[in-house]
Amino acid sequence: MAYRHVGNTVDENGTPLVIVEEMAAKKRLTGLDAHKANILAASAVAESVRTSMGPKGMDKMVVGPDGDVTVTNDGRTILEKMEVNHQIAKLLVDLSKSQDDEIGDGTTGIVVMAGSLLDNSLGLIEKGIHPLRIATGFEKACKVATKRIQEIAKKVDIQADDQQALKWAASTALGSKVVSGRKDQLSKICVDAVLAVTDMDRADTNFDMIKVEGKVGGKLEETCLIHGIVVDKDFSHPQMPKVVKDAKMAILSCPFEPPKPKTKHKLDIRSGADYKRLYENEQKYFRDQIKCIQDCGANMVICQWGFDDEANHLLFQHKLPAVRWVGGVELELIAIATGGRIVPRFEELSADKLGKAGIVEEVTFGTTKEQMLVVKECGKTKAVTVLVRGGNQMMVDEAKRCLHDANCCVRNLIRDPRVVPGGGASEMAANLAVLDAADKEETIDQYSMKAFANALDIIPMALAQNSGLRGIADMAEAKSKQISTKNAWHGVDCMQSGTTDMWEQRVYESMASKCSQLNLATQVVKMILKIDDVITAADEIGQ
Repeated sequence: MAYRHVGNTVDENGTPLVIVEEMAAKKRLTGLDAHKANILAASAVAESVRTSMGPKGMDKMVVGPDGDVTVTNDGRTILEKMEVNHQIAKLLVDLSKSQDDEIGDGTTGIVVMAGSLLDNSLGLIEKGIHPLRIATGFEKACKVATKRIQEIAKKVDIQADDQQALKWAASTALGSKVVSGRKDQLSKICVDAVLAVTDMDRADTNFDMIKVEGKVGGKLEETCLIHGIVVDKDFSHPQMPKVVKDAKMAILSCPFEPPKPKTKHKLDIRSGADYKRLYENEQKYFRDQIKCIQDCGANMVICQWGFDDEANHLLFQHKLPAVRWVGGVELELIAIATGGRIVPRFEELSADKLGKAGIVEEVTFGTTKEQMLVVKECGKTKAVTVLVRGGNQMMVDEAKRCLHDANCCVRNLIRDPRVVPGGGASEMAANLAVLDAADKEETIDQYSMKAFANALDIIPMALAQNSGLRGIADMAEAKSKQISTKNAWHGVDCMQSGTTDMWEQRVYESMASKCSQLNLATQVVKMILKIDDVITAADEIGQ
């Protein structure tokens, strides 16, 4: 490729630089301009989700490019649906995703925290403090903050009072969601679901065994936990029995029909005898398939593919209830839960490959004759399904996201039963500890440590403002109570319950979640602060 020479210049050491036309077509932001552009972009993203924090937080309506509407206050969902284009802002979207993947809750708080850290660092950069010194100070302050949070954490007995501690933690997660009106009922469902699939000896929860299924219609109060698997299918023949007890399931991934040639073919039938012979061969094929099923001892068939009316009628005649068009994920879940094997060929069917369940029944909802299959008393594992009901699809989808967050909270508490206060109390305690450490710091890092402490105030401030309270006054009051009583559990009383003690209000969350928020937010902010040069194609700038 030929480059046209445009001109010469020299760097600070006098070394000549050759500028070519392609480089002239780029726009660069360097130094303070680059830092400002990056910080403003990230702050704009953080500001967009700030009002959705807390029990009185507002919901966001996000309209996708296809016109699909999502109403939610879940941080990760909002940021994913916003279609952020700025490269630095995308880092905050990824930050929210990593918090959701690792912890499952706190996706809004972590983005607001990162945005506040960047806002406070901008003032230090303008004062002339090097970004790497700011990053070093932030890292020191983060260690002090996480250490203080670990000190104020309380260990709870998760089995005491019918797992009451787990229910309170789940209620805290659900309190800021659209389903907060039914948080007591839903928190009990979440705790029962997670405990059903948890190995308490290893403190290990298999989330694959919890299936959350939504069904539009009915009220949110009708949401229930089913100890089994719910499949959004019905029996293939209307006259098949609606209940199968002591089910032995043949789980098939092969089609229930005669084989078809894979190449183009033409079949000439010139007489009635030819047609009869073809019909007999087809019938023999079906009979052989049904014989394979009966010989292995199965009394029910679950097939990944469909089958025609002929096969359906033969299955009904031989008293073999069947379900067709079951999705691959559901088929795997049924196989794992019932201890069966997915069989690709009828000839491979045997008694040891059958899935076993105590009862399989078809359940009808409402007046629309919508059926679902419920597989209960699974032989191998205790798979559970949460069936979510709601007035419309948006409500059902949001309720499913809320239950995911609450399930993660319960899982985290089982892994590490230490809890820290909600209501911004943890951040205020960390703020006081970092300010104290900054006063003892002799290097220039004390400025960035104080900036870190100021950034922590954004969480209690946002909680108070979103609840319609006096932001600064309520936060100052809670801080003074923490200092005077030496009790770090005093936070912002968002619900106006009359006490600022979060332990009395039963508002707390997993310590692992809070420490993860601080650590991940600090790491991303450090990475953004180290960027001092942004090179963008000129045509992109014009857009």
